[in-house]
Amino acid sequence: MRFIAFNHQGSTSWGAVIDDQVIDLGNTLGGDLMSIIQEDRLNEAKELAENTAPSMQLADVEILKPISFPEKIACIGVNYANRNAEYKDGSDAPKFPSLFIRTPDSLTAHDQPLWRPPESDQLDYEGEIVIVIGKGGRRIKEENAYEHIAALTIMNEGTLRDWVRHAKFNVTQGKNFVNSGSLGPWLVSADEFSAEQYEDMRVTTTVNGEVRQDDTTASMMFPLKYIISYCSQFFQLKPGDIIATGTPNGAGARFDPPRYLVPGDIIEVSVEGIGTLVNGVIDEPINS
Repeated sequence: MRFIAFNHQGSTSWGAVIDDQVIDLGNTLGGDLMSIIQEDRLNEAKELAENTAPSMQLADVEILKPISFPEKIACIGVNYANRNAEYKDGSDAPKFPSLFIRTPDSLTAHDQPLWRPPESDQLDYEGEIVIVIGKGGRRIKEENAYEHIAALTIMNEGTLRDWVRHAKFNVTQGKNFVNSGSLGPWLVSADEFSAEQYEDMRVTTTVNGEVRQDDTTASMMFPLKYIISYCSQFFQLKPGDIIATGTPNGAGARFDPPRYLVPGDIIEVSVEGIGTLVNGVIDEPINS
């Protein structure tokens, strides 16, 4: 089931989306999607949604980030085999995943603009599948990893390419400009996916209708179950934590010449079984 956070006529709530209609569950169950996941109440929410009349049309709400303030936003870098080859540096496939952290305010919501900051004109897109942790844990075994997924969503893991090279050993600066990326539009609960789907889901990114990225999770060097297991070796994974799982080849930086985002561009990231995350681009407001 699809679960969203939304604003309707000045009131913020959360609910389920069925046939392009929204069932407001916040009025009945209280809390938000983060607290519902932390309290292991998604099944309760699903059952209530299936037995409740729609409250409004999806077109009439402003969609918010499904989880506004997760404790962890972990991001895996260079995870698709073609992506490693795209660097053209002759390096072998990595033995372990690259990983960095994003802050909540570096991500905006579906249908909200990405901000190109005045410090750089190298804003780039990266379409990614995102794991939302449901059951926490440490040292999770790969064979049990899927049991720890509450839901999936989508990220445009926007990146300022020159700023990821400011320091010798880290990319954090270029990954954390305010509103440089996005998350959403909703969560799709884990009961909608099988193990086979997790391991062969298609990710497609278009810019102004032109396909730039198109691959499946079958190309991942580190599949979803490995990522969960690996991260749990050092993190105490907690309900509501999110993990972005890497982007396919085709980012703007890899064109010759590079094709960075400019104001007016429209980026759509689509993932099988989840939906499409859409964002435009503007220059960052001067008084932000």
